[in-house]
Amino acid sequence: MNKIVISAALIVISATAQAQSRLENITSSKTLKVCTTGDYKPYSFLRPEGGYEGIDIAMAESLASSLDAKVEWVPTTWKTLTPDFLAKQCDIALGGVSVTLKRQLTAWFAQPLGNDGKIPLVRCEDKARYQTIKQLNQPAVRLIEPAGGTNEAFVHSHLPAASLTLFHDNVTIFQQLVDKKADVMITDASEAQYQAKRYPQLCAVNPDRPMQYGEKGYMLPQNDIGWKLYVDQWLHLSVATGEYAKIVTQWLGKA
Repeated sequence: MNKIVISAALIVISATAQAQSRLENITSSKTLKVCTTGDYKPYSFLRPEGGYEGIDIAMAESLASSLDAKVEWVPTTWKTLTPDFLAKQCDIALGGVSVTLKRQLTAWFAQPLGNDGKIPLVRCEDKARYQTIKQLNQPAVRLIEPAGGTNEAFVHSHLPAASLTLFHDNVTIFQQLVDKKADVMITDASEAQYQAKRYPQLCAVNPDRPMQYGEKGYMLPQNDIGWKLYVDQWLHLSVATGEYAKIVTQWLGKA
């Protein structure tokens, strides 16, 4: 056996040992540590009276149940998601997390749960004014975004000429559009469509033709192949058995 083969074998053995340790830690401690922002309906929302709800919250509880464990929620923000995920040693991060190459540098992702690109959310009366990048990338257009996440990153890269305000609260940010304190929020199509149902004054612009391709996924620790394989298989079975579709339907009305 040559040195290259031996080195490859050692890498596989090392990765497997780490993966087994992750699974063993969860099953032995009966605890699944989940990082989530709690401010992104329909995926993750921290209720004012306490307790989380949303599509990914229900999925996290399902994952924990499959391991005979309980969820330990670890609060984070979009601006600090990756450093919190690493520093607080979360087993998984979820809640409408977009798959990006920047995040992939320090974390792995489970298999994606579908496409979800960026679109404008606007007042319905202004829908015709904000159809294209050219229309949006104007100094007179008042954009509003939560700080830190992929929405802000999209604005900086694609709409640098527009006027940007970073807002502190991703829960009440939509009222700023209704009250005409801002004109446009760039967000994922799923959030735009969900919030348009809650605010009749708001409309999602071209949700079937996003301005940027995107995927949602669950962040996992790097170099833990056994843990990733377990989560991927659990996701596969959740989709195949209809469990995921049932949870999505509770929030969006369709899978």
